[in-house]
Amino acid sequence: MSLSNTIKTIQDIMRKDDGVDGDAQRIGQLTWMLFLKVFDQKEEEWEDDAADRGKTYKSPLPEECRWRNWATFEGGKPQTPPNELIEFVNSTVFPKLKKLSTEGLEENANAQKAKVVGEVFRDSNNYMKSGTLMLEVIEKLDEAIDFHDFTSRQHLGDIYEQVLNDLRSAGNAGEFYTPRAITEFMVQMVDPRLERRETVLDPACGTGGFLTASFNWLKNQADNKSGLKDQEALEKSIRGIEKKQLPHLLCTTNLLLHGIETPDQIEHRNTLARPWNDWSKTEQVDCVITNPPFGGSEEDGVGTDFPSDLQTRETSDMFLTLIVRRLLKPNGRGAIVLPDGNLFGEGVKAKVKELLLEQCNLHTIIRLPNGVFNPYTGIKTNLLFFSKGKPTETIWYYEHPYPPGYKSYSKTKPITLDEFKPIKSWWGEESDGFAGRVENEFAWKVDFKTRKEEAKAKAQPHKDKAEELKNEASDIDHKIRNLKSSLKGIKSEIDKLSVETEIKELQKQAKNLRDKARDEQAAYDRIYWPIYNLDEKNPNTPEAIKLDPDELLKQHKQLQKEITKTENQLKQELAKAFAHHFTEDSA
Repeated sequence: MSLSNTIKTIQDIMRKDDGVDGDAQRIGQLTWMLFLKVFDQKEEEWEDDAADRGKTYKSPLPEECRWRNWATFEGGKPQTPPNELIEFVNSTVFPKLKKLSTEGLEENANAQKAKVVGEVFRDSNNYMKSGTLMLEVIEKLDEAIDFHDFTSRQHLGDIYEQVLNDLRSAGNAGEFYTPRAITEFMVQMVDPRLERRETVLDPACGTGGFLTASFNWLKNQADNKSGLKDQEALEKSIRGIEKKQLPHLLCTTNLLLHGIETPDQIEHRNTLARPWNDWSKTEQVDCVITNPPFGGSEEDGVGTDFPSDLQTRETSDMFLTLIVRRLLKPNGRGAIVLPDGNLFGEGVKAKVKELLLEQCNLHTIIRLPNGVFNPYTGIKTNLLFFSKGKPTETIWYYEHPYPPGYKSYSKTKPITLDEFKPIKSWWGEESDGFAGRVENEFAWKVDFKTRKEEAKAKAQPHKDKAEELKNEASDIDHKIRNLKSSLKGIKSEIDKLSVETEIKELQKQAKNLRDKARDEQAAYDRIYWPIYNLDEKNPNTPEAIKLDPDELLKQHKQLQKEITKTENQLKQELAKAFAHHFTEDSA
């Protein structure tokens, strides 16, 4: 039976179990079992390596919790009887692995392995209630998956991708999955380099799609002559952080299957909950590639230490702020998936975009069509590519079209990497400012530098006037405070009344000045902030040209002239006809 069919068979077995409810639980159940099996087979390799060096390998796992000691079959019989299996898993395997400690482990590598296993099982659960059905799953895994067999091992990563793809229809779990074509395209365009020892971070790594794509991209840069240092650099090149248990488990297993010996660089925590000032420069990376959760909000207290003008509870805005201000090195490169709402959003969203365009060169926005993330969400999304270090001058847009005959994407007809070939051919080099790019029916550019300069020149007088008016109001406030202080020493009621009258008049003046200042500030905002509406429509499509408002108005005026001219000609002809008719009657 093929690996693909084995996975489907296992999921069918789990559907019979009363304890497993829904695709997300089935996938979680399958993944921790797959993880332990693959980890056990990796341990066999580590044992052989240690023996070759004349050493003895010591497992970081308690002996009774190792897959080989409770889940395998001996002489055709299970080591643990079905009527004892569930109790053993629930009372021994899970509690001990959840509490797995790195203390007392002499070898650093073993401590790392213990950390990985402990993190994986910290919030994992066994959902199955039937020992008989669990043994059927174990038997199928043992039959189909031999991690030592190169052919099997080669296909395991692809089969795992199938498991992850199933998440797209697994209720809320779908939010953790980014289509493989998107992850690979974004990684290829950011182009992390092994020879420069560049590091890649996904601060909301989900199931690890961007990380495995980055690892494979870097791995392909190494050749047979690459030394041990290159191999070690590969392991250290990628980092991930994931808040939720299921995707963290999926991600760790994903990396293990893709050839990362000890994926301890995947942290199980909430990136946004870490205090703003705890991020140090030594933690900055060369590349951030991510699809952060959007449309949701963080719990109370998270993000309250972000810069005051950028504080929000909307997750995608928080991630973008963190990436620009804290995570990227100077000259680092970023790529992020964002919905349309982030492009045209106002308020804090506009300020986040101002930060991005001031500190980074947002050189490319790929506008994806509807349905890329179906069935999880139908929201239109965009891929933003930027480099940190200098402000944005020109933004290039590329509208990714549907393939011929498509009206949307679906689980059975997802977006493919081949569809991005025209964009790759068009892309060019950032080193020459993308000088080779040309506009076409899908690509266009916006001169953001000129747009910004013109808006600031027009808006700045309003801002200056607002500041002037606020300063005048502040001067009056100072006079009011002095007059109020003087009241304490005035004994004459007439003099007091005079001062109080003066204070009231000054208060009116101050209020009037502040009202005018608000109006001036509002005028500034109306002119300046719209430049950060990045929701640009393609001006090169026939539809856009046809529906251009100015062109339509011009056409309408021309049509009105022609109608009026025709009417006048008709009137003249009718007048002539009637005149001729009456002349004949008279005769």
